[in-house]
Amino acid sequence: MASPLPMRDGVGATRLHLPHTGPWPTISAYMVERFFHLDEQFLLERFDRGEIVMANGSAVSRDAPLDAAEFIWYYREPPVETEIPFHAEILHQDDDLVVIDKPHFLPTTPAGRYVQNSALVRLRRQLDNPDLAPIHRLDRATAGILMFSARVQTRGAYQMLFQRREIEKVYEAVSSRPERWDPDSPALDGQSFPLTVRCHIEKLRAQVCVEVDHVREPNSETVVELIDSDDDVIHTLLRPHTGKMHQLRVHLASVGAGILHDNLYPVLTDEKPDDHQRPLQLLARELRFIDPLSGNEREFMTRRTLQYAPTSQLSQGVS
Repeated sequence: MASPLPMRDGVGATRLHLPHTGPWPTISAYMVERFFHLDEQFLLERFDRGEIVMANGSAVSRDAPLDAAEFIWYYREPPVETEIPFHAEILHQDDDLVVIDKPHFLPTTPAGRYVQNSALVRLRRQLDNPDLAPIHRLDRATAGILMFSARVQTRGAYQMLFQRREIEKVYEAVSSRPERWDPDSPALDGQSFPLTVRCHIEKLRAQVCVEVDHVREPNSETVVELIDSDDDVIHTLLRPHTGKMHQLRVHLASVGAGILHDNLYPVLTDEKPDDHQRPLQLLARELRFIDPLSGNEREFMTRRTLQYAPTSQLSQGVS
């Protein structure tokens, strides 16, 4: 359903589905109860200013009965944001795709306390394109290759690549060296490289971390290869065959190689302000696929590196 309100500062209006019946005599009364954490007078004044509209763009009055509309639209009040001092680099741009190199700490889409400081909103404003939308996601803590659709007409073709697992994704990670690490015979959890990690991952509502079940049928799989190691860390290359939430972080933690500076796995720690000197050591390094429109092979590779990776490199192209 198209919004009657245009994009504003790179952010679209919010649509709210209203109940058909209920104890609320007016739409405004329903919103006051639903959004009880907001100041009531402030909310009612938004009705008076014509900031809440119906599908045809007409303003909803504070006295409008509950059944006057099925949907209403409004702009959320932007949060007071802390500026994220890192910026994405555009690696590729054409009529259909925009590919960026995302820094650590920058969220892919607006969430929580970050709206303007998200890759999507920044990019929409920079390119003056309200139709931009991410085709996949990276965690806020993860850096690297992130791909956006530039127009609605071709978006589905690229989204299907991910749904059909026709995109080759390659990541890098740096972990603290396990206690029993043997550089002459490197292994994780008793498995020599390359090793395959599988488990069942499920994201439950209102939980920060995913649930991991090693009894149920696995729904996630990652191949882990060794790039290098030194006295302090190991540097791995990760090839996920599925795309579950937090999959790489969970899989490395499960074999005793939790990613350096991960505050979720293997142990959830108290939330703290970002420490820009200690980014999560996870990098989305490469994306490869056959373009569904042209049939040409496409490859995008990050220019970023992992801060704590060993200085000597054993794999060409790794930095």
